Amino acid sequence: MASTTALADARIDPRHPFAAHLGHVAGLGEHRPWTPDDGPLPALYLSHGAPPLFEDAAWMRDLAAWARALPRPRAVLIVSAHWESDSLGITSTVPTELVYDFGGFDPMYARMRYDTPESSDLARQLLAVLPETAHVHEHRGRGLDHGAWVPLKVMYPEADVPVLQLSLPTHDTATLLALGERLRPLREQGVLVVGSGFMTHGLPYLTREMLGGAVPGWSADFDAWAADALARGDVEELARFRLRAPGLRYAHPTVEHFTPLFVTLGVATDPAAGVTTAIDGFFIGLARRSFQVA
Repeated sequence: MASTTALADARIDPRHPFAAHLGHVAGLGEHRPWTPDDGPLPALYLSHGAPPLFEDAAWMRDLAAWARALPRPRAVLIVSAHWESDSLGITSTVPTELVYDFGGFDPMYARMRYDTPESSDLARQLLAVLPETAHVHEHRGRGLDHGAWVPLKVMYPEADVPVLQLSLPTHDTATLLALGERLRPLREQGVLVVGSGFMTHGLPYLTREMLGGAVPGWSADFDAWAADALARGDVEELARFRLRAPGLRYAHPTVEHFTPLFVTLGVATDPAAGVTTAIDGFFIGLARRSFQVA
């Protein structure tokens, strides 16, 4: 019997780029599942995109190839820029409605489904690695927001991997690095930990030229600064981004799309070891740099 996700996908216009992407992924065959013999999974920071990601064939191919280069995880724990909170929260362990937190796009995107399996086992794994004093509230009425389900739908379109979203409780870099360190043991259990943001996110400063492919200096300069620090494993430089990063005022007028990066770095076995870049380049002038850490 077809899943609710597959039934919704079947109604997509076959001429749409995402329909072609579904066919491409189906043609890749079975995705080998993670086993303990694979060792710890890496952790990811990805520039997630909004619904226009579903219209970018090359970007979708890159994300799918990245996912296929790794074993299929047993579960995904994702921290998205689009859920900030004063304390830690998780989405419902029982799949519920997605959060369609966007507007101005084709109505088809608000009809998409991503109904992943029940995730109570992942919730228990998460609580086991957090301090006993940590209070993590399960938001039973909250599903995945677009910072989670849009890229995951591209990477794992069959929606067969349990997913929990963890809220972003602060923008303090030391606290986020420490949170990531707490999450590190999950990698050894086949859990893919993901920080989801966007390497530059100056939406208020988009111009007609950027929509046509131009890359403004503030976006290119911030991306180059981050790429250099990430390659060198200079966590201290990155943590001082408010003082050190060029073009910050325009690249991140608010910082929630950058700070999930520190959760990812904290999950690394050695945050100072440098990263492996999986995707770079620009989308409407914004840097979509995405990477993994071991």
